[in-house]
Amino acid sequence: MPGKSPWKMAVGATAIALLAAGCGSGGSDDSAATSNTVSIGIGEPQHLIPSNTTESNGAEVLASLFYPLVDFDAQNQPVEVAAESITPDKTNTTWTVKLKPGFTFHNGEPVVAQNYVDAWNYGAYGPNGQGGSYFFEKIDGFADLQSKDPDGEEGPQKAPEPKAKKMTGLTVVDESTFTIKLSAPFAGFKSVLGYTVFYPLPKAAFSGDGVIAEGFEDAIVGNGPFKMKGKWEHDAQIVVEKVADFKGQVPKIDGITWKIYQEDTAEYADLVAGNVDVQTQIPIESLAKASADLGDRFKKSPNSSFQFVGFPTFQKEFADVNVRKAISMAINRQEITDQVFLGSQTPATSFVSPVVAGYRPNTCGAACEYNPTEAKTMYEAAKGPAEIKITYNVDGGHKAWVDATCNQIKASLGVNCTGQGEPKFADLLTKVEKKEPVGLIRLGWLMDYPLMENYLGPLYSTTGGSNYYGYSNPAFDNLVAAGSAAATPEEAIKKWQEAEDILVKDLPVIPLRNGQNVFGYSEKVNNVEVDLFQKVNLYKIEVVG
Repeated sequence: MPGKSPWKMAVGATAIALLAAGCGSGGSDDSAATSNTVSIGIGEPQHLIPSNTTESNGAEVLASLFYPLVDFDAQNQPVEVAAESITPDKTNTTWTVKLKPGFTFHNGEPVVAQNYVDAWNYGAYGPNGQGGSYFFEKIDGFADLQSKDPDGEEGPQKAPEPKAKKMTGLTVVDESTFTIKLSAPFAGFKSVLGYTVFYPLPKAAFSGDGVIAEGFEDAIVGNGPFKMKGKWEHDAQIVVEKVADFKGQVPKIDGITWKIYQEDTAEYADLVAGNVDVQTQIPIESLAKASADLGDRFKKSPNSSFQFVGFPTFQKEFADVNVRKAISMAINRQEITDQVFLGSQTPATSFVSPVVAGYRPNTCGAACEYNPTEAKTMYEAAKGPAEIKITYNVDGGHKAWVDATCNQIKASLGVNCTGQGEPKFADLLTKVEKKEPVGLIRLGWLMDYPLMENYLGPLYSTTGGSNYYGYSNPAFDNLVAAGSAAATPEEAIKKWQEAEDILVKDLPVIPLRNGQNVFGYSEKVNNVEVDLFQKVNLYKIEVVG
């Protein structure tokens, strides 16, 4: 795809970005004007323009400010929220979206079909550099919005303009109706529309055709149950307050302070002290004492995170699949999940999360089973490198498990293994993009929408927006596309499972762990739920008393 997206996991995630970075000491809480407000800890968002928000910190904030076309029920099926209906034609190629009446943006503008079309065209237009741009690539005409030679012979400043600024696949029928024509059939497209990048933007977001108004990102105007109170106070907090007479589901609380932290251990100290009400991911260092500190306010729930390490294809020492397989077999996943994560994560033996339809346990087979004897024999026969490096982002709290993994690799293979910390996830990606020798790359993924395809296409397709290791297999690409074009979910899953089987043979990454939410909350709140996307359910949380 034209650009690389940051992970939606919390960089401390979510994922997604990849699982984003950690949090740290936040600013003062100025939002407690009423007792019916809560504070939730996050890291500093990268962005708040929806089409550029692909990590979990920003996505959490936007979930309070925007109301999606669809949300997901307990079975992970899409359910209309801001949409009245989303209907495909017989071929699943053209989808008609009808909006529910009566919704307005926080500035009073009515929410109309054109608001979605304008926002999506802005997000898809290549020169705008939006991190979530590739989510629009299924829409007809997306390719014409991309620069064909972004690094042209005369340098990036001379790059040719795209053929078009608007996708031909988007058509406004009337104020409450628009159609989406896809470049190929996709039976699961309704689920895709639940993702952050598909929020609408008001006319006030633009200072001109396709130009975001200066200052809009710091004072976002959405269509959701809460509106901004003041502006985004970078590295400190974002305060939102309930919208009067909101036409959708109404939260039980009157406001939220999103408290921004640079260190998750500092956030945990605030949680125990009652200075923040919810921490969505308890840090590794605090797991052992969390039950004693929080009692029954220390909780666990499923999420969709998938932790892995990737092999950069530009490093020839990892070109042999037997080298990759041997390294995978040298790792005792169960021991690390037990001793480092205290059972808060589980060993991954497949390339997709157990929470999505089509997941099969143990698809990785012998390659993900701890077998140090066979691993060493295979590694030596394949002439694996004498030294292995695993590069990770320090701001995500990964040092403990990376060191433990390296110790296992040393013991199993008899080679030196070291963890190399980069201050931020962005620093790691910069080195990867420059093809610097980073060794194995620490990565993670949190789903955008509950389909197998979301774990396959972005991560392993040749043009995948989050394929940072450069894996490419045309047969895999064709199967992912065939699954998307299948007439039924069952047929789609069959093709996607065949694509996953190719990953088992090629092993471009090593599956390590599936995560869960390990969260806590203060005595001030109850009915706290954290969902599969690592977000707090803002419609159920309430203040005690």
